[in-house]
Formats: sequence, C-alpha cells, structure tokens
Amino acid sequence: MADKNGAQELDVQDMERRMSGAVTSLKGELGGLRTGRASASLLEPVMVEAYGQTMPIAQMGTVSVPEPRSLLIQVWDKGLVGAVEKAIQNANLGVNPIIDGQNVRVPIPDLNEERRRELVRLAAKYAEQTRVAIRNVRRDSMDSLKSLEKDGHIGKDDAKKLSTEVQNATDRFVKEVDSLLHEREQEIMQV
Repeated sequence: MADKNGAQELDVQDMERRMSGAVTSLKGELGGLRTGRASASLLEPVMVEAYGQTMPIAQMGTVSVPEPRSLLIQVWDKGLVGAVEKAIQNANLGVNPIIDGQNVRVPIPDLNEERRRELVRLAAKYAEQTRVAIRNVRRDSMDSLKSLEKDGHIGKDDAKKLSTEVQNATDRFVKEVDSLLHEREQEIMQV
C-alpha cells in the first residue's frame, strides 16, 4: 500500500483484519461442535441444497431450542423439509433429525466418552487450521516487509520495528485461538 508521499508501506490494519477473520471463522466452527446441550449454533455450519444452490439452514426456517435437549427447525417452504433433514444427516453432527409436518425436530443425545474425545480432536484440528491461516498471513506480511526493505521503500530500523509488530499480532491471535480451544474443550468434556 502507498502512503501520502507515494512510498510503499505495510498495511498492518489489513493484516490484523485477516488474522481476526481467521479467529472469527474458528469461533463459528467451534460453535458448531455440540456439547451435550442444545444450541442453535450447532446447526450454523449446516448447508442445505435448495433452489439450485447451497444455503445456510438459517435461511430455510426458524431454528429454536424448545427444550434443553432438542432443537426445532420450522421450515418455511414445506417442499424443503426433506432437504433440511438430509443436510443435517449429512453434516455428521451425531444427531438424527425427525420430520414432524413442516418442522424438523433434532433430539440431542447424551455424549459418550468416545464421542467427547472425538469432538475434542475435531476442535483441535479446527484450531490448528486457524493457527496455520494466521501464520500464512504473518508470512505474507513478512515477505512484503522484506521486499519493501530490499526495494529501499523502508529503512532497516523501520523493517525491524514492523516485523516485531507483525510477530506481536501473530502471537496475540494465536494466544486467542489457544484460549478459545481450551474453553471449548472444557465445555465438551463436561459431563
């Protein structure tokens, strides 16, 4: 990015926005892992084939939590009830949806120890993918810094200062990922 004098500089806000986006994505993925309690966020990652495209389940109907151990989707278009049921089954959430007229009921079974450990491994996988995404943003920023310094657009001292700033942002976002993972693991393993 160019500053007001036309010189090139590193866009720190864009780098942090990209890292923050990776963490936001992780929050959505972790929200989709069930903990034994019913939560509408369990169905957020479910995509339904409808009208020739894939759409989030929230655009198919109203998702509610009528009881602590069940979800209810009131599907707006009666013709899509089967598609909603199929999408939930194919999402591998460990639940079996039941069609009830124009509604789809999703009872939430108790989690056994094996399933809890499986969910913890999945959460760890999501967290690692997010760490990799954050490190890729860091690598891109460091590459930009090196080329800016090599081309003479910034001095050695500025490059050192900016690389420290990039590393601090990376460390901060990775720490946030670790914290989110730890919280979610605790929720999943809670009986």
